Amino acid sequence: MQFLAFIRVALVVAAIATPTETDSSNANTSIGNGPFPSDLNGSNFTYTHPFKLFRFHSQGLPLKMAFIDLPPTAASTITTTKPQHVRYTHKKPTLTPKIALLLRGINFCSVTWPVTATALQKAGYRVVIPDQIGFCKSSKPCALYQFSLHQLALSTYSLLSALNLIDPHDSEITVIGHSLSGMLATRFSLIYPELVPKLALVNPIGLEPYLELGVPYPDLSANLQTEQSTYYLGAWAPEYEVWAMMLAQMYAGTEAQKFVEGHARVVDMVLTQPVFYELPRVRAHALLMVGTKDTTAIGKQWSPPDVQEKLEKYKDLGHAPQIQTPGRFHAALLRWLRA
Repeated sequence: MQFLAFIRVALVVAAIATPTETDSSNANTSIGNGPFPSDLNGSNFTYTHPFKLFRFHSQGLPLKMAFIDLPPTAASTITTTKPQHVRYTHKKPTLTPKIALLLRGINFCSVTWPVTATALQKAGYRVVIPDQIGFCKSSKPCALYQFSLHQLALSTYSLLSALNLIDPHDSEITVIGHSLSGMLATRFSLIYPELVPKLALVNPIGLEPYLELGVPYPDLSANLQTEQSTYYLGAWAPEYEVWAMMLAQMYAGTEAQKFVEGHARVVDMVLTQPVFYELPRVRAHALLMVGTKDTTAIGKQWSPPDVQEKLEKYKDLGHAPQIQTPGRFHAALLRWLRA
């Protein structure tokens, strides 16, 4: 009986919480423009784009989320089923720019999206790229912090809200998620379906029911040769070195232990919080982009019907097609966005 009473209370609390809830009120948040110390939250890697810090509270902890916010370099063309609102500045009408949210993979940082960001800017998008909590230049909270896809999605929503990008009348955000963030992007679109008209998943992980398939926990100390073979198909190029060094610096950085502990909890999240069963509920127009040589890539048989209709396969590429052959990748992405 006590257990049933607990369930009833939990259901009441869940009913009270709304999708527009944020980690903390806007009064308790701020955006910092820098300058920042060279070693920030255990990362001393130099970003090629200016980044900012979103300060907020979550789970009772003060946190900082690093993010890149880039304006469009071409005029936006908004196509939406929602009423188009015109915002005025000095009596001159300007359309709200299209917004693209880029979510990075588990072994990547926001700065690994530069070519994609530039392509989207030229297509008229304002591009927001966060470093999720626990990664890169963002805070690495203690073991008491609970990592979940819902929490990461909520923190991302809070960032967009702090940037005044959430408008219940006309906000539409194209979400593009790579690797781990294929899960996060899917979860974000499920929690906030009215915000996400288009969803692109690039070599996503976690879309299979891993534990049901008998997949064991992965070894976090996988050797460098395996990593290179998985991500770049063994065809190592000098331009990949910068991303390997970026990751290596965090493992050897001033907050290395926090990073490793957080990474382990995120791996547990991947294994225990699959989005596979909820794919039929995705309302966004979806695109799945897969380098089929990737050992983590999902197969077409796991895809929801809408994704199966819009599947880009690269038979000669690995886990990061946007880095390995950016020209082919962005041509396909932009073609889909224009459709």
